[in-house]
Amino acid sequence: MDTAIARPELLLVADAVAREKNIDREEVLEAMEQAIQKAGRAKYGHEKDIRATIDRKSGDVRLSRWTEIVDAVENEETQMGRADAAKLFPDKSVGEFVIDPLPPIDFGRIAAQTAKQVIVQRVREYERKRQYDEFKDRVGEIINGVVKRTEYGNLMVELGRAEALLRRDELIARESFRNGDRVRAYIYDVREEPRGPQIFLSRTHPGFLAKLFAQEVPEIYDGIIEIKAVSRDPGSRAKMAVISRDSSIDPVGACVGMRGSRVQAVVQELQGEKIDIIPWSSQAATFIVNSLAPAEVSKVVLDEEAGRVEVVVPDEQLSLAIGRRGQNVRLASQLTRWDIDILTEAEESERRQEEFRRRSSLFVEALDVDDMIAGLLVTEDFTSVEQLAFTPIDEVAAIEGFDESIAEELVRRAEAFLTQRDTEMNDRRVELGVADEIAGIEVLTPVMLVALGEKGVKTLDDLGDLASDELIEIIGADKMDEATANDVIMAARAHWFDGEQEPVVTEEAGHD
Repeated sequence: MDTAIARPELLLVADAVAREKNIDREEVLEAMEQAIQKAGRAKYGHEKDIRATIDRKSGDVRLSRWTEIVDAVENEETQMGRADAAKLFPDKSVGEFVIDPLPPIDFGRIAAQTAKQVIVQRVREYERKRQYDEFKDRVGEIINGVVKRTEYGNLMVELGRAEALLRRDELIARESFRNGDRVRAYIYDVREEPRGPQIFLSRTHPGFLAKLFAQEVPEIYDGIIEIKAVSRDPGSRAKMAVISRDSSIDPVGACVGMRGSRVQAVVQELQGEKIDIIPWSSQAATFIVNSLAPAEVSKVVLDEEAGRVEVVVPDEQLSLAIGRRGQNVRLASQLTRWDIDILTEAEESERRQEEFRRRSSLFVEALDVDDMIAGLLVTEDFTSVEQLAFTPIDEVAAIEGFDESIAEELVRRAEAFLTQRDTEMNDRRVELGVADEIAGIEVLTPVMLVALGEKGVKTLDDLGDLASDELIEIIGADKMDEATANDVIMAARAHWFDGEQEPVVTEEAGHD
């Protein structure tokens, strides 16, 4: 009996589906084989290993049952023991399959429907895989599409053989699209999801602006000019930092173009978004000054550890530097990745004077000196009594208006003040009940110990339970850094591991 049934029309169907869906013919035929073997298992038993093959030239369909020869049978429907196989099939060995041809099945209505569902499902899977493979490496590109439909304000955009999602919050404010409108957007993500690959588009992403300029400015496309950073308030304003690798080419001028032609093309696409193009600099202070354009800057004070910067501007430039609703300083902060605080010259001068008065009064009170001597110390950048106490006498004597005897007296008074304060603080520490074991951690000064006691940190366990940021908050960020805080906490925890009650941290630390 011939176990094959000639179905040349299957090949014609496979060719038609492959052309229509732009899928490989082999993948369609594999889907058909899966559909036929599913129908075969429905007839001969779902537990059995039923396989179908379609001859790629004639369209002949063959159905067969596969049984694996194994040492120990775990599933009698799909496996055969070595001993039984040796009697029936002496030429077969363990690991090989016994293939029994089965009579071809006649597709009934139900079987045909099932087969169709399997083929449709597999074709969908292949379509999704092809779509994902086509777009997964295109993240960061600009693409043109046609609005196919709107779902809850989100746009479904047709991209040839694929469909993408342009969410409402990725659209520029006040712009709207109708079905059939052409739209240009930026591919910012491609993900595989249960319902198939999802292509996510955006018109608000900073990369969209950068790619638009790359299309308009040949020097960017060629790599002569590089876009280093972009910050946007979509539809309103943007800042873009550029640098030229060729000293003869002005990066800002190239991006603006003759009579603003290049930048205007981008502005029109972005619904009139105002774009500030600024020169990028490796010097943080210079870059920050440039980023605040068109405002003028008088002074920049960087705090690299905190990632903050104070920018001083002339009084009349304050509103320009901040911008409408803080837009200019916000975009500059995003562009430079620094937290920017804006001060006027008057505010900075007032704050400097207040700081001068505060430090002067500190020295007047602690050293029992007049305002003139206290002012001289502050002018020479002395910020604390501790700093004065640990400064060599000859350096203090070198201050204009001081001599060696004055310097010796000032240092002596500073040392006496610290000794008296430490004694008072130690008495206060004992009164608060802060354990001697904590006082044994050398980094912790008497002032720090009192601060801990006032916050209820009185034992090694209390101290060991703190996180470094909690300890710094109690002690003060100006008196302890994160590394020292971690060392102190680990010293407090030492007895948890080895029973030692008197850990010592010997790292140098400033006094309060």
